Amino acid sequence: MRKALHEEVSKEITDKSVHIAVRLAKPVLEDFMKALKEVAKKPVKAAGHAIGQKIHPTEGKQSVKTLIRQGQGVSSIPLADEGLKDFQKIAKKYGVDFAVVKDKNSEPPIYTIFFKAKDQDAITRILDDYAAKQIKKSSVEKTSVREKLKKFKEIVAAIPKKVAEKKKERSR
Repeated sequence: MRKALHEEVSKEITDKSVHIAVRLAKPVLEDFMKALKEVAKKPVKAAGHAIGQKIHPTEGKQSVKTLIRQGQGVSSIPLADEGLKDFQKIAKKYGVDFAVVKDKNSEPPIYTIFFKAKDQDAITRILDDYAAKQIKKSSVEKTSVREKLKKFKEIVAAIPKKVAEKKKERSR
């Protein structure tokens, strides 16, 4: 009798434990099934596109081909070699998509900057900032280290050399 009672209590406890476990796991399982259905609905091509976006971002500096593929029209401006880095920094600040192409036939090199036609206003601002930066650079002329060294050599050469007299004193 005791054994039968013990088995009955054990079975009841096991049933309640299973019932609680199922009740707790059910919402998690339902959420998982919903997420799985949503993923199954999306085409595989979209997932591949998302992966491609991480590898090849389409923001900032990019190839001309990628810029044209976006289908928003393309405009261009010429730019001299010495200002390319400054232009890229300012364009990054404004979040403009652009492509740089070097003209191989010209000496010194000239670059053509391609950008989306819709970014025309942002490019105008970038060019204003770029022009201000170039004017600021030209107004502060830097002398080269070699010129400074040459100037200091001349100053040192102009200083008369001291004649050191050596006297030995004997002492006892």
